[in-house]
Amino acid sequence: MPSGLRKGLTSYGDPGFSLFLRKAFIKAKGFSDDALDRPIVGVTDTYSDFNPCHGNVPVLIEAVKRGVMLAGGLPMEFPTISIHESFSAPTSMYLRNLMSIDTEEMVRAQPMDAVVLIGGCDKTLPAQLMGAVSADKPAIVVPTGPMVVGHHKGEVLGACTDCRRLWAQHRAGKMDEAEIEVVSGRLAPSVGTCMVMGTASTMACVVEALGFSLPYAAAVPAVHAERVRIAEASGKVAVEMARKGSPTPRQLFTERALRNALIVLQAIGGSTNGIVHLAAMAGRAGIRLDLDAFDALSREVPVLIDLKPSGDHYMEHFHHAGGVPRLMQELSDILDLDAPTVFGTLRDHVKVAEQVPGQTVIRSRQNPINPQGAMCVLRGNLAPRGAVIKQSAATPKLMTHEGRAVVFETIEDMTLRMDDPALDVTADDVLVLRNAGPKGAPGMPEAGYLPIPKKLAAAGVKDMVRISDARMSGTAFGTIVLHITPESADGGPLALVKTGDRIRLDVPQRSIELLVDDAELKRRAAQYKAPPPHAGSDRGYSWLFQSHVTQADEGCDFDFLKSRAQ
Repeated sequence: MPSGLRKGLTSYGDPGFSLFLRKAFIKAKGFSDDALDRPIVGVTDTYSDFNPCHGNVPVLIEAVKRGVMLAGGLPMEFPTISIHESFSAPTSMYLRNLMSIDTEEMVRAQPMDAVVLIGGCDKTLPAQLMGAVSADKPAIVVPTGPMVVGHHKGEVLGACTDCRRLWAQHRAGKMDEAEIEVVSGRLAPSVGTCMVMGTASTMACVVEALGFSLPYAAAVPAVHAERVRIAEASGKVAVEMARKGSPTPRQLFTERALRNALIVLQAIGGSTNGIVHLAAMAGRAGIRLDLDAFDALSREVPVLIDLKPSGDHYMEHFHHAGGVPRLMQELSDILDLDAPTVFGTLRDHVKVAEQVPGQTVIRSRQNPINPQGAMCVLRGNLAPRGAVIKQSAATPKLMTHEGRAVVFETIEDMTLRMDDPALDVTADDVLVLRNAGPKGAPGMPEAGYLPIPKKLAAAGVKDMVRISDARMSGTAFGTIVLHITPESADGGPLALVKTGDRIRLDVPQRSIELLVDDAELKRRAAQYKAPPPHAGSDRGYSWLFQSHVTQADEGCDFDFLKSRAQ
């Protein structure tokens, strides 16, 4: 098996000439024959001025390269797409698959024996792992890490759960323009990902549970020296993986590893986005994520992490309490500890768990934050292929609720009408947003966190039932039903709901029902007209996305990127 510079030679019709030419050009950078004869470890560069979550990537790259060289390898840094959640239009999810393709093809095309994936912001780690699983070269992940907490008027703040909470106060007239502007400079006080259990933190924890990163890699703050040491250690491990040719991503991403990740996802109070990303990653490995099995785990696995938005603390507190290794120790009786990892096995991961006297962030199974898991799966005539609710961040009294539908046709329609004083809405109604799914939006934006109508917010209403085919940020909270599948733009029954219809939510029974008889729904379906194509969707990436994106239950990946083994 060729290795190093001899790997994946450019086709010129003469392999000897291909290697000669490759050496001639790389020597222009001053490399010696000794350096060029070592195992090559690729190091992804996802730094961008548009991506503050990745602001520490240059430091991490240097640490990884140092670790590679200390272990006798040759590090080769290369760039890929960088995606930031709030700097990507129409949504970062729209670009996740593009980043996965970029990562896959660059890992496959360039001569490397292993690769270190450095990423953090919400869609980055999923995209990188999707690409790595498809390329199937040995890979190890270094998350950028969460930012440290902020402070305002004596209160600890965290992006972006407190972003939403304080913005809601501003919308309700309880915080003026001047103060909200001050707050905007304090919510994100350092580089790194959101310091609550949003999607970025969720995916970092999931990646560690899957076995793709070293112990403690998920929770160490971005600005801590320990984050840099983890990067260096990851570089050393990457050289070992390069020499052995294993473990490869498909050796790590197995059904047993997926179940471990789903258990941890429930226990951390993770983002609902995690289930979409795991479905996509599993698809690349030829594995189908079973939503019903995931829902069964919600009854078995309690939320054990006291972390916003399901609890009170932040990621740095989770790290100081022992991080993912300590959490997995609490779950060791239901985890498959013999699953392989880049560190050995998950059992090795658990063995290094630090015991922190008196910590209360990581709870025991006997004293959980929530007796059930973070999220569960709903089914019914509104969601034949499933929908998701983050029950750990919902209002208990709304978990069983029947109300009148108030329908918003699109995100734009919602934006125009939500704050209209004349909007016919009460706190008992069910807000419905459609045409916000993978195809409908496009890109399935995080628009599922429908705001409370301004007149209700001003009256003190903090939560109401909201349903959509969109996603919701992991930093958000509320009684919100998401990922209704099929989406309305793909012929799902959500397209048939009318304002005034009754909708029944019953989370304990795992159901979401539109209380309209079948005959009436058939009549509406016969009259339904699909929305017109999006502008520009007749060419380029937009055409590719519209033509090939799958639904939420399959991970919103492109259908042609799934493993043939599936």
